[in-house]
Amino acid sequence: MNVTKLVRRGVVLALVCGAQFMVVLDIAIVNVALPSIQEDLDVVPSDLQWVVITYGLTLGGLLLLGGRASDLLGRRNVLVAGLGLFTAASLAAGLADSLGLLVTARAVQGVGGALTAPAALSILASTFAEGAERNKALGIFGAVGGSAASVGVILSGALTSGPGWPWIFLVNVPIGIVLVGLVLRFVPDSPPAEDRRGFDLPGAVAVTGGLMAIVYAINKSVDNGWTSGSTLGFLGGGAALLALFLLIESRTASPLLPLSMFRRRTLNAANLVAVLAFGSFFATIFQASLFMQQVLRYSAMRTGVAYLAIAATAFVVAGAVAARVVDRRGASTALVVGQLSSAAGLLLLSRVPADADYWADVFPGFFLIGIGIGFSGMAAQVAAFIGVEERVAGLAGGMVETAREVGGALGIAVVGTVALARSEDVLATLGARASDPAGQALALTEGFQRGTLLMAALSVAGAVVAALALRPAERRAAAEATAASADGTTVAEPTPVTV
Repeated sequence: MNVTKLVRRGVVLALVCGAQFMVVLDIAIVNVALPSIQEDLDVVPSDLQWVVITYGLTLGGLLLLGGRASDLLGRRNVLVAGLGLFTAASLAAGLADSLGLLVTARAVQGVGGALTAPAALSILASTFAEGAERNKALGIFGAVGGSAASVGVILSGALTSGPGWPWIFLVNVPIGIVLVGLVLRFVPDSPPAEDRRGFDLPGAVAVTGGLMAIVYAINKSVDNGWTSGSTLGFLGGGAALLALFLLIESRTASPLLPLSMFRRRTLNAANLVAVLAFGSFFATIFQASLFMQQVLRYSAMRTGVAYLAIAATAFVVAGAVAARVVDRRGASTALVVGQLSSAAGLLLLSRVPADADYWADVFPGFFLIGIGIGFSGMAAQVAAFIGVEERVAGLAGGMVETAREVGGALGIAVVGTVALARSEDVLATLGARASDPAGQALALTEGFQRGTLLMAALSVAGAVVAALALRPAERRAAAEATAASADGTTVAEPTPVTV
């Protein structure tokens, strides 16, 4: 391959990494700004989660549609459309003066991200051949995506302390415009599929609505109780919509998610680990941001800087270590190592006191979590593409991204609900002391500790699934590929695009 082609591939990789970075960044960038948003827009604590959850659920619920769109309409076309919509919604979010407008803009951001993320990943998968070449590219892609959430909270601290929280959204506008121009210039156009049957919009609406209803029920269970008619009604409605989604997929001529994809054991195992791993990680960022500002009284800037322990560690591990482990030991081993490291870090954080010292009490846990997400983010993506043909690469990319974003939203909802419930229980036992700053700090600390234990349990579960489900599936896929090669059978693999 000549130097020009190598350079053009490098440019394509840089652009898709930039697009992915912006999408993942906005999952976490609001976290440090939450106290400022709460104060400026007069938001009650139980509704504050929706500034984060709405983006994650809309993004996750529509990613399958975005993956399907990238396969049918052309990857570059969908990437440009997604970036344009994301940029416009970012402008609206930065100008929002009420919670309703902000949440609406965040939902539209999620739609733009749902088009952008699977298209970017599909472009990467079709540009680099399966094996060491793609693993190296995915290592870089994973390093960027895995560190974006941590970088988001650092950038959020700087912007919130400086020009103000609206700029955590407005900063996307010039970046998005530049990315659109560069994508049109350097990313080769991919022809739309010959078979361009209609999109499965009913399926997309059913799965997104089902997830929204379930998360709403979880979020409001603290106020209404788990046995209330409202909670049970939303849980039942959400379950019914998810069942309807499966029914639609089994009967429609052009399903959003062909049920045959569920027969891909490696992909299914990778998706389950992604749900658990990112459910734990994004809940960690959400809870720790509130804890550091509301209990430890860190400024927004100091809170952002505190996350350097996670961001720097994740970037180094994903780029320099995780790819080698995946090449030599497999994605499942990297996921086990990553999730156990995250669990260890979370167990350390579950013991932090209300007057915690950063270096003694917080830094060790953050460092181990950085190692964990550095391994896990990259390895889950590699596992999801094992044995996947180019014709469904966009769909596979949409599935693994869906697992990550939905897992993150569910993790924030579940962990946040558990932490809030524990804090309210503690306040109820304090009596007159509940209004004292010391009493409130104690309640918030115990809520954070309880939530952190739950996050550690999610990480342990991720390691168990990787060891017991992903590892056998990964070995089986390798054995089948070897057998097919020995028999002279053509092994299906994505065809690299020469750029």
